[in-house]
Amino acid sequence: MSEAVVDGRVVVVTGAGNGIGRAHALAFAAQGAKVVVNDLGGGRDGAGASAGPAQAVVDEILAAGGEAVANTDDIASWAGAGRLVRQAVDTYGGLDVLVNNAGILRDRMIVSMTERDWDSVIAVHLKGSFATLHHAAAHWRERAKAGRSNDARVINTTSPSGVFGNPGQSNYGSAKAGIASLTVIAAAELARYGVTVNAIAPTALTRLTDDIEMMREAATSQDLTPEAISPLVVWLGSAASREVTGRVFGVVGNRVTVLEGWVGGPTASAESRWTQDELTSAVPNLVAKAAPNADALGNRKGA
Repeated sequence: MSEAVVDGRVVVVTGAGNGIGRAHALAFAAQGAKVVVNDLGGGRDGAGASAGPAQAVVDEILAAGGEAVANTDDIASWAGAGRLVRQAVDTYGGLDVLVNNAGILRDRMIVSMTERDWDSVIAVHLKGSFATLHHAAAHWRERAKAGRSNDARVINTTSPSGVFGNPGQSNYGSAKAGIASLTVIAAAELARYGVTVNAIAPTALTRLTDDIEMMREAATSQDLTPEAISPLVVWLGSAASREVTGRVFGVVGNRVTVLEGWVGGPTASAESRWTQDELTSAVPNLVAKAAPNADALGNRKGA
């Protein structure tokens, strides 16, 4: 792939003040994109707000000769997501790529999780991804109705916790699973407007994961820096990815995996409505024939 594959493209990256989002913003700018750096500037649990993180990334891009502006809207707010998209259009004349990356963590076991823990995480991850996607899609639809073509991209961020599961993250995992489904549905709906929609499930050592012992141990043997995730995201935002849509990619260091979603497995049918005795006989046999669920790293036992 040649460099500057996104030269001149207008890119919005949410949660771009730190970690993976920051790496995305810098990578897009380095290859010629005009970047709107969105970050509320809160803590890893979503508390607080500061214009500092977004502006620091913008300053870094400008110092390197790139183009960028800061945005501190809360993308979990419908109005905030709308303002973010309008800023991109008003500042640079359009929007070509939306990278939904913003997120927070409030990990708890189910019995200890509060309503606020649940609502806050769902709002930022799932509602925030949908809200920005909605406003961006409305922009692209208006362009299409006006006879103007789009070559647009959406890259959402799910997680291994969402597609494989991880104890202690029922709120985060549920939101991320929703984002994976949203990606598949949005890809089908927006194809008519010249928009592709894909997602990544990244594994990287960031401020959200640096207290997880397994992550720190894994980082000693492979590149788990946020910067390792960004090359695929930049490619997915380029013209070269035009034929790829509705897919979720696992990204760990220098390894890229196409994650395969739910599929039909072993099946049994009854001649009439199932009885309890028949189900007691049939269901365990079906489960025994089915492939086991993957572990938190996406691996199946015995595979």
